[in-house]
Amino acid sequence: MSHVTHDAPDATLQATFLAALRTALPDLRLLTDGADTDAYRRDMTAYLQPGMPLGVAFPNSTTEVSTILRLASEHRIPVVPRGAGSGLSGGAAAIDGALTVVLTGMDRILHIDPDDLYVVVQPGIMNAALGRELAPQGLFFPPDPASFEFCSIGGNLAENAGGLRCVKYGVTRDYVLGLEVVLADGSVIRTGGRTVKDVMGYDLTQLFVGSEGTLGIITEATLRVLPMPSPNRTMLAFFRTATDAGRAVSGITRAGVVPVTLELMDRFTIHAVEAALHVGLPADAGAMLLIESDAPEVVADAELDAAAAACRAVGALRIDRAGTAEEADALREARRKAHWSLERAGVARMEDVGVPRSRAAELIAAIEHITTETGVPVGVFGHAGDGNFHPTFVMDPDDPEGERKVEEARARLFAAVLELGGTVSGEHGTGLVKRAWLERQRGADHVRILGAIKTALDPLGILNPGKILALD
Repeated sequence: MSHVTHDAPDATLQATFLAALRTALPDLRLLTDGADTDAYRRDMTAYLQPGMPLGVAFPNSTTEVSTILRLASEHRIPVVPRGAGSGLSGGAAAIDGALTVVLTGMDRILHIDPDDLYVVVQPGIMNAALGRELAPQGLFFPPDPASFEFCSIGGNLAENAGGLRCVKYGVTRDYVLGLEVVLADGSVIRTGGRTVKDVMGYDLTQLFVGSEGTLGIITEATLRVLPMPSPNRTMLAFFRTATDAGRAVSGITRAGVVPVTLELMDRFTIHAVEAALHVGLPADAGAMLLIESDAPEVVADAELDAAAAACRAVGALRIDRAGTAEEADALREARRKAHWSLERAGVARMEDVGVPRSRAAELIAAIEHITTETGVPVGVFGHAGDGNFHPTFVMDPDDPEGERKVEEARARLFAAVLELGGTVSGEHGTGLVKRAWLERQRGADHVRILGAIKTALDPLGILNPGKILALD
């Protein structure tokens, strides 16, 4: 199990900082008792052992965030920014002696512009809540992580989150026009703006997206939104093997079809989902593709027809189309509950890797080989349309060798992914759990440049120290 460690400031400095914070912000909600702060120590990276925070603060404005960081810099107190805690790489895990700053109280929509197609929001608003507010105006925000009901927009920005619609619409960074960011010293900057095109200076907006709170704290975002598309038309295709499903994905891509959703589940995951939800998935299928189109009706039918042809070309066992919106919602929910279903089968450790789409079948074959060699069961599901998969190792909690076996399988998985020209993190961030692989994937010079950027923006190293980059 990974542990979050950091050299905590001495007790006198901590006490001085807390006293200064209470004086400067007397109305700030600030928790310091361990019984109260414990709920904010972890994100959803369950196998991490988080540190013990100095306290947990709940600011309600940019001014309060600015004051917190100014005082933290003056007293050399590390700060861990936190959204809803739905992350899966340890980015929001507490650090010994650090102040965790929870941004969920800053959850307002400040402006919706249906003419220029943008919305201005605070970081604490939930992804699904934003969607519900946009829908009556005929608008939607495309990024939709599987955790969309309980993940915050600020967290989506910090991790550059993806989701089921990525294959057609891209990831979070593709919808960010501008940001308000509080830097480590408490100063506030604005990046980007409200125009579609803007090339003035360096693109700091994209620098902060995906930086996991290591360069600044995002307190406001101007996001691009789109007109609401047609309701999804949904199809399921079942295959003998996951490799066949991977070949079908390549065929769909070659056919020029860009579905809004192209998701895969392997045999192990199908069985887990069926056992948990009883939605009627066939027990003899080795893999399943969820394929959806949100194009206008005639075009959607044509897209699904072409996708079905690509599936039949590699020997699909069965192809079903949802007849109603309710049926489509049920099928989509089965995919969203894949990880939850695997957790019911044991201690599930989900990974997040990506390969070029044309090499998806090779990745699946490599995962099957790793499973055979290590004896660790793994369920594979994910965003097949963009080559981003979530192999999930399922560990027997009673096996004393379970954690060692998973670590071995995980290392072999990452090595195979890099050999295929892929990435060890497609959408879950680097955080703590992928940090050791950063240099191996990017190279020493790349990591050196990242360190220089970090030093330039956070010279004291107080912002989420040890996340993404190892401490010196």
